[in-house]
Amino acid sequence: MKFLIDAQLPALLKEILLSLGFEAMHVEELPNGDETNDKEIAQYADNEGWIVVTKDADFYHAHMIHSQPSKLLLITTGNIKNRALFDMIRAHALTFRNLFETCDYVELTLESVIAHKS
Repeated sequence: MKFLIDAQLPALLKEILLSLGFEAMHVEELPNGDETNDKEIAQYADNEGWIVVTKDADFYHAHMIHSQPSKLLLITTGNIKNRALFDMIRAHALTFRNLFETCDYVELTLESVIAHKS
């Protein structure tokens, strides 16, 4: 499972995901770095088989309307400390793995992980 982390999330999230056995890349590693627009990120993710990880609701809307990106992990925790986010990612890693086998859109909230059928 491969995760492409959007610009507003910390680059260190890549290391957390790698330590959990996932492939991970931050948009800073794309040719245009954090200047890469959302459409280009979604196209890259779809072409290369990545799941976009973001807090950006624009990706949610694009996924729901255009199915792009085709796979989305939307973080709707609001503003929390990075450490808390990393702990949540660690705690739910197996859940993400299982849900993305059958779902295209998964949401991480403060209270739970929600699988959405899109």
